[in-house]
Amino acid sequence: MDLHLLIDNLTNPALLFFFLGVITVQLKSDLKIPENSSKFISFYLLLSIGFKGGQELAHSEFSMEILWALLFGIFLALLVPLYTYFILRKKFSVENAGAIAAAYGSVSAVTFVTTISFLEMEGIPFSGHMVAVMALMEAPSIMVGLLLMTYFKKKNKEKQDMPMKKVLHHALTNGSVLLIIGSLVIGLMASEAQAEGIKPFTTDIFKGFLAVFLLDMGIVSGRKLSDLMKKGLFAVLFSIIIPVINGVIVAAMSGMLTTSEGNRLLFAILAASASYIAVPAAMKIAAPKANPSLYIPMALAITFPFNITLGMPLYLCIINLT
Repeated sequence: MDLHLLIDNLTNPALLFFFLGVITVQLKSDLKIPENSSKFISFYLLLSIGFKGGQELAHSEFSMEILWALLFGIFLALLVPLYTYFILRKKFSVENAGAIAAAYGSVSAVTFVTTISFLEMEGIPFSGHMVAVMALMEAPSIMVGLLLMTYFKKKNKEKQDMPMKKVLHHALTNGSVLLIIGSLVIGLMASEAQAEGIKPFTTDIFKGFLAVFLLDMGIVSGRKLSDLMKKGLFAVLFSIIIPVINGVIVAAMSGMLTTSEGNRLLFAILAASASYIAVPAAMKIAAPKANPSLYIPMALAITFPFNITLGMPLYLCIINLT
């Protein structure tokens, strides 16, 4: 692994704010980001990255590479929950295995945004259509997780009480999914002059808001870390090993789809990340028996910090070697 990239990533101010959030929890500080402010910042990040992605896409000619990228993203969102479910069933119930599998098949928009910040810091170009890839990977994994729960609950002759139609509707109309897709479409439609007019909002303040958001994520992660440790070594190891396997394999395989170093890293981080926003919201409706103190801290307190510290330099190293 390139030590320079690792040091650059670990000393990134936004990442250091994440660690500050974790430390404040350990020190039992009363520091916290108001809930409404945190929600606004998360909406802003999705809006900004979607709009900028739309602008990038507007300046790109549609090609087979874009089509294959979209199909590859959907394929990953379907495959990861399928294979991880059977690993998780060795230790967890049908509901918990399905919820965790869905989380790891889905994606983390914040990890994606942080990776984009990392690419910009390193001066590595990437394509706007990767935002569309991320948006398309949210819902399929949720659907696979729910279908696995449905099938194995019926197989085990358990009572079926899952409102599938309602949950699938929620997965497709989830606020974060609609916001990033809508922002991408608006960015695609806006002219270069119109985009320049709101650049101070969509671009200039982006890194500052990201730093504040990661501070909040650090505080939340610090609080949930102790809950996860109580669940045993299996959950902790899964939260690291599975993302590494997914990220490394996709980092190597993505060379068959694109020669862009930035796009390949984004593919790897999408495969390695886990959802802690869209999936928990869907599972609250679909699988009330699934334990949120398992799948949320696994994704947020272990996988998220691993990916933004060691994961990105590791996957980039694999990309450079292949």
